[in-house]
Amino acid sequence: MDDDGTRDAKRPGATYRDAGVDIDAQDEGLRRIKAALSSTRTAGVLADLGAFGGMFAPDLGGLAQPVLVASCDGVGTKLKVAFAAGIHDTVGRDLVNHCVNDILVQGATPLFFLDYLATARLAPEVMAAVVDGIAAGCRENGCALLGGETAEMPGFYAPGEYDLAGFIVGLVDRSKILDGSAVRDGDVLVGLPSAGLHTNGYSLARRIFFDIAGLNVRDTPDGLPVPIGEALLAEHRSYLKVLRGALAQGLVRALAHVTGGGLTDNVPRILPPALDAKIVRGSWTVPPVFRVLKRLGGVDASEMHRVFNMGIGMVCVIAPDRLAAFEEHLAAVREPSARIGTIVPGRGRVVYA
Repeated sequence: MDDDGTRDAKRPGATYRDAGVDIDAQDEGLRRIKAALSSTRTAGVLADLGAFGGMFAPDLGGLAQPVLVASCDGVGTKLKVAFAAGIHDTVGRDLVNHCVNDILVQGATPLFFLDYLATARLAPEVMAAVVDGIAAGCRENGCALLGGETAEMPGFYAPGEYDLAGFIVGLVDRSKILDGSAVRDGDVLVGLPSAGLHTNGYSLARRIFFDIAGLNVRDTPDGLPVPIGEALLAEHRSYLKVLRGALAQGLVRALAHVTGGGLTDNVPRILPPALDAKIVRGSWTVPPVFRVLKRLGGVDASEMHRVFNMGIGMVCVIAPDRLAAFEEHLAAVREPSARIGTIVPGRGRVVYA
């Protein structure tokens, strides 16, 4: 008799491994990432790896009215490029930096981050590479990788593929929240450069490069200085370090993170209803990858600006009397920028000149 009172059928019983889930591989993956998680530990972390929940005690000193700011996001079909290239240590940084920027635009700095990694069959070395990238992103942004979840779901994902999501919590004093209400007619739009597509527009980019043009990640089409895989896997930048000082000095009226929807759909998220953002095309240098995508795909200019960031990853709204100080700050931290437009009377839209 077995422990549950049933008779032994004298044949091998079904196992989780037979069903496609390898607990031993998961244990090996967790062993590999333990050091990565520990490297992100900050003073507020109270629980170690393996606890059922992460615990964090924030330092609220100096904040009159502390407000938690939370966000979650994924990497999208940029993962398809990572699979094709066999490179897995950059998408984790993409994930963290995207989430950091999403709360930065409200004035918040990150406290901690959690990740979700789901795959058909767990490969410990791939899991370790992804989490190493996440941990590196957390260290660079000064936040703790507080925990996460790894799910092995055979039959749900294609072999060799995985999905990735991240969750971030940050902190801002209520009086320092950026919500667009301070934007005024005559303010100047300053654009900070992206490193490439960041984490948006990859469904169109993959269709153009791989389906329409018939290329692969190792090809280097005319006009692109690096192979397609390298161009598309350029990491999503974090703007926390370059903007932290400017926020502390009160030099910024509003920020727009240029993600899905490009300049056309993201800048209006911070505009009052009676104001437009007048953006001047040609006022910044568009990186080669966007010019090549436009040419190979025959994409209309308006579509390009609504799908891709076009080389601008963050838009800063600056009062005219603070512009010189803001640009001096950027020069001090060696951050290039471009004046890309102004705030004008309107209806809460982006208009191009």
